[in-house]
Amino acid sequence: MTKDCYHCGDPVPQGCQHHVEILGKIREMCCPGCEAVAQTIVESGLTSYYEYRTAPAEKADLVPQQLQSLLLYDHDEIQQEFVRETENSKEASLSLDGVSCAACAWLIEKQLMREDGVVSIRVNTTTHRALLSWDPEKTKLSHLLGVIHKLGYKAAPFEADAQEQQYHRTMKGYLYRLGIAGIATMQVMMLAIALYFEIFGDLDAEFKNYLRWVSLIFATPVLLYSALPFYLNAWRNLRARTLGMDVPVSIALLFAYVASLYATVMEKGEVFFESISMFTFFLLLGRFLEMRARRHAAAASANLLKLVPTMATLEDGSQVAAKTLKVGDVVTVLPGESLPADGEILSGQTAVDESMLTGESMPVVRATGDNVFAGTINGEGNITVKVTSDRQNSLISNIVRLQDEAQVSKPKVAEIADIVARYFVAAILVISACTWTFWYQHRPEDALWITLAVLVATCPCALSLATPTALTCSTSSLGRLGILLRRGHVLETLCNVNQLVIDKTGTLTEGNIRLVETRTYANYDEQQALAYAAELERFANHPIARAFSSYRNEERLFDSVENVIGSGLKGQINNDEWRIGKTEFVLETNTNASEILDSCDNQYQVWLGCNGALVASFKLDDPIREDSKELIEQFQAEGISVTMLTGDHSASAQTVAEKLAVDDLIAGASPEGKLEYLRGLDKDRVALMIGDGVNDAPVLAGAHLSVAMGGGTDVAKSSADMVLLGDQLSRILRARKLALKTRRIIAENLAWSLGYNLIILPLAVAGFVAPYIAVVGMSGSSIIVVSNSLRLLKEHG
Repeated sequence: MTKDCYHCGDPVPQGCQHHVEILGKIREMCCPGCEAVAQTIVESGLTSYYEYRTAPAEKADLVPQQLQSLLLYDHDEIQQEFVRETENSKEASLSLDGVSCAACAWLIEKQLMREDGVVSIRVNTTTHRALLSWDPEKTKLSHLLGVIHKLGYKAAPFEADAQEQQYHRTMKGYLYRLGIAGIATMQVMMLAIALYFEIFGDLDAEFKNYLRWVSLIFATPVLLYSALPFYLNAWRNLRARTLGMDVPVSIALLFAYVASLYATVMEKGEVFFESISMFTFFLLLGRFLEMRARRHAAAASANLLKLVPTMATLEDGSQVAAKTLKVGDVVTVLPGESLPADGEILSGQTAVDESMLTGESMPVVRATGDNVFAGTINGEGNITVKVTSDRQNSLISNIVRLQDEAQVSKPKVAEIADIVARYFVAAILVISACTWTFWYQHRPEDALWITLAVLVATCPCALSLATPTALTCSTSSLGRLGILLRRGHVLETLCNVNQLVIDKTGTLTEGNIRLVETRTYANYDEQQALAYAAELERFANHPIARAFSSYRNEERLFDSVENVIGSGLKGQINNDEWRIGKTEFVLETNTNASEILDSCDNQYQVWLGCNGALVASFKLDDPIREDSKELIEQFQAEGISVTMLTGDHSASAQTVAEKLAVDDLIAGASPEGKLEYLRGLDKDRVALMIGDGVNDAPVLAGAHLSVAMGGGTDVAKSSADMVLLGDQLSRILRARKLALKTRRIIAENLAWSLGYNLIILPLAVAGFVAPYIAVVGMSGSSIIVVSNSLRLLKEHG
């Protein structure tokens, strides 16, 4: 019986010995091409392609394995795992291998933006990740990954576990190189001491040259193997006609080696084998420590994804990979298990630990109808959950993606620092050439080592690390604080805020609105009025609507309902038009509206009417949040003016304003009115707007900086610059303190890196800095900057 190829479906020729182990079984292949492709799929961790493909793959050609592995990423089935589709483009987060400085990021961004179909590409040198957006109609992902590979970097879709493995492989490689450099340095230094001080007495020329040859033997592996990462980075930069941090370092090492090799062969001149070994050792040690510090800074967002379990249990008891769950699937979650996907509880009640999302340590009670999120931990009860979002659109994936976006959005100071760093490298090379020329004419025996010291000591690594490491650390801390950044300018703008504009309902108050009293005005009793009000409010997504939910009937009363944002709702029953909302809106068609309004009690916030005639009014109560007063007082203590901007025109708004002692109250404002107020502020005002409702969306989008409450509407969240996941207003105060500290640390980093270079440069040119001091100073400068930034990781609630 003829077997079909597991990969392409073609018949397997008799006697064919090509096979690959896939999904725990040996699968027959029809040719070496299919075998190579299938093996690449397995080794790339993409085996789930075979589980969920809808048709056999096309016949595989014999192409280079690296190219073939990139082509795999064009398959729709595979892209489902890591690509997010937007309106006109696709977006993916990529892991990058080989990125060492701002010049690497600039090079990748520059080359990719030249490609047709690329919408945007932003590289984060701290996390070694890139956010790529492209038009699938114009280009393929495999082509763009190929462009990055041609530049000398490796790129692949970001997966927390895969990047963790890549990090450990890289660190292991650095340890090997570091070990060889360290052993060689000790040996060469002993020989150098003998050469320099002739501790064995007067050495004859023949023995002296012998020691030089032994030093050459030890130094060569260091130059060819240990220092290889510096050459590769320098070659990438030069090939792309740009200057990176490793260019002066590589020139220094190669020049020193060539000069020493010439002196050894010709038996005249000085050798610098100990400097080469020591250079490389300290450079690698500095790079190794720097990578560990960066890893610590970048780990927070990646670790979030690790909280999502790998397997999920379906309703029938079978287990599937969690990343393959689709909208509509039903899963069972037992006590103590992490939820595999975002969803809605169909049955059961439990307490869910959501601390990884909101920063709240106390579990939250969730029951039938409530939403739960991937990565959170089920407490005590068995629950059945219907999946409402696939993995790419889950809350936890959105958090990681938005954190990445915020981290790669560079403030102006970072862009300036990157440009200065590139030009500074060019200036170093020019100054080094001038230094060598001067000393060669005056003291030729010292010209080389002084030039080496200039090349290494002034390398602006610290300058390029000053801002991105601080931003990455502060963004991670904000994430643990329960604040999700949606824009890159947040930290910058938060420092400059001098006007706080804040909504009342659901923001300063809990949004847990209760119906306290009902008054009727026409031939309707209280029960009828509540039924009509509840039916209209069914179509609203506002905290007030929840106050009427318990009075709803099963049967629908209205033929149609329209939501007039900022005013209320109106519904049609036969020829009657019912309205609920503000008094002006309810009485809009009544000619005696002003008289009726004058007679109304301002304590009643919501009104119900039919054809312009009042039917009922409703008095509501909404408790003020515990930390609202602290928020207002703290902002006022810092000289920031506070305005309460609300659509509520009742006495309740005045009461809340008086209790919280806000500076200004704007009540009864429509969404357009709120935006007009914001636009009417003085030009020197930098406003922070906090809101939660649909009616706050325009003003949230129009403010200099905006925060949406986590319990607010999706429209509000999508319009805001930040989302407060836990609804604790006090966390905004901590965010501002963190932003101010971030600005201070960036200033300290820039001052240190620029100050160090300005001090060390003239000393190195003057010959006062030995080569080994130069390399220690340069590495130490970078480590100080990264370590200073790591202080921001301690700032969380």
